[in-house]
Amino acid sequence: MSNKALIIGGSNGIGLAIGHQLLERGYEKIHVLDRSDPPSDFKDKIDFTRFNLLSDDYSILNQFTDINTLVVTAGFGRIALFEDITDAEIINGFKVNSVAVCRIIRHFYQRIVDNKDFYCCVTGSIAGLISSPMFAVYGATKASVCKFIESINIEIEKAGSTNRVLNLSPGLIKGTRFYGNENNPEELRGLAEEMIEKMLKKESLFIPFYEEIYKDVITRYQTQPDQFGKESYDYKNQSDHRKSTKPQFTIGYLSGTFDLFHIGHLNLLKRAKEYCDYLVVGVHKNALHKNKTTFISFEERLEIIKSIRFVDKVIQSYKEDTDAYKEIKYDYLFVGSDYNGSDRFNKYEDYFKDKAVKIIYLPYTQRTSSTQIRNLIDSANI
Repeated sequence: MSNKALIIGGSNGIGLAIGHQLLERGYEKIHVLDRSDPPSDFKDKIDFTRFNLLSDDYSILNQFTDINTLVVTAGFGRIALFEDITDAEIINGFKVNSVAVCRIIRHFYQRIVDNKDFYCCVTGSIAGLISSPMFAVYGATKASVCKFIESINIEIEKAGSTNRVLNLSPGLIKGTRFYGNENNPEELRGLAEEMIEKMLKKESLFIPFYEEIYKDVITRYQTQPDQFGKESYDYKNQSDHRKSTKPQFTIGYLSGTFDLFHIGHLNLLKRAKEYCDYLVVGVHKNALHKNKTTFISFEERLEIIKSIRFVDKVIQSYKEDTDAYKEIKYDYLFVGSDYNGSDRFNKYEDYFKDKAVKIIYLPYTQRTSSTQIRNLIDSANI
């Protein structure tokens, strides 16, 4: 039987390392779902699909009908006092770290409880097994995952299946982008190999370095949870990771007139949200910059864009997108692909050279445009 895997979060960290190891083990196909691109040397060997776990629509999972291995490693969090955590981090953290896991497992559950071999691993965290001050929200999202896996494994066993969902619950591991570092699959090679062995043996819990480190950690927590929590607080308070972290969500920005709203506009917003956690849309007050007039009032266009589920915030656009950056500090600037190479965006490319901003040129929907609709209206003499 040929082995085929789906890795959700496989562009980075442990997911990336697992992908490399599964390829070395002779897996026929590796599918990767992730919001960010995998390294080019890995992307050439896999089937990559861009997907944001913040999406409401998980129908993309329907296409993976022939896999027998499922790995979910996507997740994020940061060391910070709860008072410094933003609402967006709380909401997105539970959506990505917890809700997404339940939805994904639910989708593949019938294959997991089947009599045929199905291998599955989900990344929990040691923070989900112990008290973790300054990691309160992240720990809460991972605690829900750990209890979820523990509980459904009982249901799977009672259903008569030998399959199990492996809870991979590491502590701090090197070679990932979790604390702003770079991906290093080779540094994670040993951990990935061990995790795969545990998954193929259908074990239910794997805590890396358990005997060396975490057995004592968990014992101290269970014996004196309050004292353990205080010591954990003091340790994190002195950690370099706390000093270097910032809110763990990416902001995207795009601007447009959005007159005569159509499917092309909707696709543009949908594609933009695939890249970021929080999408800000600037709406032009008018279309004078294109020597055109608008059919729909500014106020109504604002309301239309506000109602789109891919959009998190709507503002009146700035004169230049670089002016918007000074206020919003976005990570991505989105624009239609026909602007690529234009004088305006060549200037933007130069402006962002020394800033952590990536310009994404998104393809337009063919056969549908505001210009076509305008021409139809004009030809009808409306």
